[in-house]
Amino acid sequence: MTELTSLTIAEARDRLKAKEFSAVELTDAYLNAIDAANDKLNTYVLTTHDKAREMAKASDERLAAGNGGALEGIPLGVKDLFATRDIHTQACSHVLDGFKPRYESTVTQNLWDAGAVLLGKLNMDEFAMGSSNESSYYGPVVNPWRAQGSDKNLVPGGSSGGSAAAVAAHLCAGATATDTGGSIRQPAAFTGTVGIKPTYGRCSRWGIVAYASSLDQAGPIARDVRDAAILLKSMASVDAKDTTSVDLPVPDYEKAIGQSLKGLKIGIPKEYRVDGMPEEIEKLWAQGVAWLKDAGAEVVDISLPHTKYALPAYYIVAPAEASSNLARYDGVRYGLRVDGKDIADMYEKSRAAGFGSEVKRRIMVGTYVLSAGYYDAYYLKAQKVRTLIKRDFENVFHEGVDAVLAPITPSSAFEIGDKELASDPVKMYLQDVFTITVNMAGLPGLSVPAGLDGKGLPLGLQLIGKPFEEETLFKTAHAIEQAAGKFTPAKWW
Repeated sequence: MTELTSLTIAEARDRLKAKEFSAVELTDAYLNAIDAANDKLNTYVLTTHDKAREMAKASDERLAAGNGGALEGIPLGVKDLFATRDIHTQACSHVLDGFKPRYESTVTQNLWDAGAVLLGKLNMDEFAMGSSNESSYYGPVVNPWRAQGSDKNLVPGGSSGGSAAAVAAHLCAGATATDTGGSIRQPAAFTGTVGIKPTYGRCSRWGIVAYASSLDQAGPIARDVRDAAILLKSMASVDAKDTTSVDLPVPDYEKAIGQSLKGLKIGIPKEYRVDGMPEEIEKLWAQGVAWLKDAGAEVVDISLPHTKYALPAYYIVAPAEASSNLARYDGVRYGLRVDGKDIADMYEKSRAAGFGSEVKRRIMVGTYVLSAGYYDAYYLKAQKVRTLIKRDFENVFHEGVDAVLAPITPSSAFEIGDKELASDPVKMYLQDVFTITVNMAGLPGLSVPAGLDGKGLPLGLQLIGKPFEEETLFKTAHAIEQAAGKFTPAKWW
């Protein structure tokens, strides 16, 4: 890691304005770091060297003229789920081979309008389906963290594993990510980075490859809380092309950093104390409570009684929406086409060859729960459970609770190819046990690094907030960050 790539977004922004170095120099430092590390970490599926330098040069011209944007010259990585005009966008799936959209996603366009620089497209679980980044057509991402005394490769979490690993390894200043059931927060926890899933509707979904439309939400992964706040400010917007985006002013989230927690009421949900929870997670949670009390917050016990139904309900709703969204990939207009004896045979062969095993599993589950005779028994019932989960949070917030503190993952990062998890998909799905309620209720959730486990691997804590009150999460997470410190992996790659 060079000196330039070790700077946070806030530091790089201020030093670029002071003309201590140029945007081209900063971009070149990151491109060199990617070229040196990507063979080992597999974080990028495409590096856009020429485009990055062209954008950085334009940033330098704007900075020289004194009219730089909020992210002028800041090099970012983009998850392969976001459409980037004329640049590889494949959701890390074989079925989208060679696809280069003629349009730009709203979120990435917002970032380029703010002056950010595109370094390349980041690896991810295929179609954002996974908790370990092992389902990518381009192979698994390797977590830059390793257990003490071990040379075993660990997963970075999923589906935004490439985003989290690239940020942790200083291969980008920050990254875009998406969260459908924990896919920003879980990889952030596994890599010692900060990730926020904003309120549903805060960021436009237009130009983001859809997994489950009522759950998907874009957000940033960054090195610290301030950087996450800076990125979200530029990513968020209303969008006429996305009717689920919300027309509310976007606050200056960075102003929330450092604000007092006095008068804040933090809820501790008893239902998150699940059977078999590791002692290290329990201790970290208790430590988080102590830090928030020290910072002046009031901590109260709360109940979210329908939490236990969230996981099965989620794994009905999400696959159902996925089976509908992924029906469009048929080999006719773009992507992979495997010829057959007629059009139906071509559909079947293209989809069979194009989708990976996890995506096929979720499409089949989703198609089953939407089929005649099962729609009422499964899908409709899951939607009713979802309403109850949302009501649980509304009741707690109505009683004066400002935010909820909970664990984020049931463990630290596990090994790539973990036999137990690979052989039992349900055990892998349990990685999402603490995160999916946030998506089911459409609430903002933030993962902040809070400590290391006995193996020297990062663990995070989760903050859940009221709709569109992300500032509360940022100021509360900053208090935890100040107490816990920041965590960086020892370089081995």
